[in-house]
Amino acid sequence: MSSDDEQGREAQEPEQLALLREIVREAKVPKAKPRTWRGAPLAKEKPVARVLVDKGVLHLDKYFDYAVTEELDADAQPGVRVRVRFGAGAHRVREGRREGGGMIDGFIVDRLEESDYNGPLAALAYVVSPEPVLSPELLELARAVADRYAGSLADVLQLAIPPRNKAAEERPSPAPLPPPQAPDAGTWERYAQGPAFLRELARGGAPRAVWTALPGAHWPDELARAAAATLASGRGVLVVMPDGRSATRVDAALTALLGKGRHTLLTADAGAQKRYREWLAVRRGSVRAVVGTRAAMYAPVKDLGLVVIWDDGDASHSDDHAPHPHVREVLELRAQRSRCGFLLGSTSCTVEAAQLVERGWARPLVAAREQVQTAAPLIRTVGDAEVARDGAARTARLPSLAWQVAREGLRTGPVLVQVPRRGYVPRLACERCRTPARCAHCAGPLEAADQQELHCGWCGRDAAGWHCAECGFARMRATVVGARRTAEELGRAFPGVPVRTSGRDHVLDAVPDGPALVVSTPGAEPVAERGYAAALLLDGWAMLGRSDLRAEEEALRRWIAAASLVRGRGEGGTVVIVAEPTLRPVQALVRWDPVGQALRELAERAELSFPPVSRMAALSGRPEAVENFLSAVALPPDAEVLGPVPLPVVEAGRPRRSEDPPVGERWERALLRVPPGSGPELVAALKNAQVDRLVRGAGDPVRIRVDPLDIG
Repeated sequence: MSSDDEQGREAQEPEQLALLREIVREAKVPKAKPRTWRGAPLAKEKPVARVLVDKGVLHLDKYFDYAVTEELDADAQPGVRVRVRFGAGAHRVREGRREGGGMIDGFIVDRLEESDYNGPLAALAYVVSPEPVLSPELLELARAVADRYAGSLADVLQLAIPPRNKAAEERPSPAPLPPPQAPDAGTWERYAQGPAFLRELARGGAPRAVWTALPGAHWPDELARAAAATLASGRGVLVVMPDGRSATRVDAALTALLGKGRHTLLTADAGAQKRYREWLAVRRGSVRAVVGTRAAMYAPVKDLGLVVIWDDGDASHSDDHAPHPHVREVLELRAQRSRCGFLLGSTSCTVEAAQLVERGWARPLVAAREQVQTAAPLIRTVGDAEVARDGAARTARLPSLAWQVAREGLRTGPVLVQVPRRGYVPRLACERCRTPARCAHCAGPLEAADQQELHCGWCGRDAAGWHCAECGFARMRATVVGARRTAEELGRAFPGVPVRTSGRDHVLDAVPDGPALVVSTPGAEPVAERGYAAALLLDGWAMLGRSDLRAEEEALRRWIAAASLVRGRGEGGTVVIVAEPTLRPVQALVRWDPVGQALRELAERAELSFPPVSRMAALSGRPEAVENFLSAVALPPDAEVLGPVPLPVVEAGRPRRSEDPPVGERWERALLRVPPGSGPELVAALKNAQVDRLVRGAGDPVRIRVDPLDIG
């Protein structure tokens, strides 16, 4: 290149820069500030955005209208996240636009031509993202959940929609795969109505079933086949599991059956970016099947054809965060609103599941007795009298029968030992017949904490002079607290045998097939490759003796879950339970009849007006706050108030549950009970009273929990 060319180029560059500056200068028209948009023109069509602000307080559980400027018009569509000014007074109005207030997140739920608010509107500050994450279907579901549990819509949406991740949002989702072929029935053939259930799903039907799964390792594959049959119809499926371990098993079964790309796994173990990316793939329709834990119950699956909950009795299905919805109830709402199939599966059976069948809302999916007897292990019992006569039980705290069964089992594989975890609280029972001691007025559990006078744990009434309703005996005993057996104790009883532990601090997913003792707390049992050769269910009274309405149901569920990991009777599988053999839950385990036990429990609860036959709500707070709330709330005429009674004071450094009072504070709890038909009226009354308290700033808070799991 010549020097003349270089000089010419250098002369042109200043001219080009000057031209660019002039273009930019001419383009710089005055713009309104992005947070107030003062003087900015409004959108030509539907200039009003109806916004749900992210305020979980009940008295703000409504929509607010905002002006939409022309610049935000394209992005400010229903379902997107926005930032708005909230809390500006009516006196802060400039050029017809309300200003001031603090910035807050929200969702646009609708666009309108005009607002029904007569005053000036504030403008949307900005659109956080043009990605619509709140669909009309999800909004309706969240509203229904909030209304059922006396909560706010904003609180439910915080549980339903994961936090935004920009990197995940900018990444495109893959193209959806075509529907797979309908699977064969596989081990569903073991159930009389199993193949027909799959065929109905594959045809596009919406069957509802309560499935009592046979013991063994086949249930993840059976869940996968139900999901695959639904996908074959061109519809979506949602499977909610109680924990990450069980979700991983179903994830593996679906991958083995259909390959990768047709489903996603939504659990708390995934990082924020991955979880949001997978959630977006579901919302965009790229993936039609979801397997996940509790938060996945809101997953925005397109063309929903089937919702599934596994092991609905697990407490993990009840959300710890307000308004405390239960997965089973939310999926029932989704099945009704979407007119899709519903499958509640478990190796056991809750009272609520039995009620769904009794009401005719769902049909039973059970195996014939011959199939049950083949798949289930042999159940043997050791009662109190045998333990008292057993020298080995008194010295080693392991009955001779349990020791013999464990020794035989260790010859062919691992042996599971289930022990109650710490924290099982004993309740009072008849010393002679073991019938739980209950209040003559409300049938609540009797208590005598710290050697105080006998009283009801629900209504607080004095229970002096109690006699057993079954046998007339007047003496009680506190059922034993769960023994803190250790791996070292079992190691001494079986020298040379490996001992593995699985519990709160360290949960094992699986154990190899070789001889070993596996000591586990309920719910933490690992899976053995070929099934356990035997299982010992120790200290059954610690499970049955909890001060809780669901103690018997929960004990049987835990026992069956552990026994289901043992090989079938034909392969020599044996389970020994240390509990009184005459008790109904123990008999139900021996017969392997969880459905029969649930139906008997349902009949008893109906006679005593216990949930789920009745609806209940719990109020808790400082004594004066609970008293003021009860005096102000307009309860339905058929409402019954039980209590209030004092709650245990939580000491500093002790484990604390979400429903417990603050550390060191003295709280009380009252229970409200109504017939099922009055449930919505009760919830509305509680919500209105809470709103009134918040508006008036009425002192200490009162917690409301509708349909609480733990009522004593």
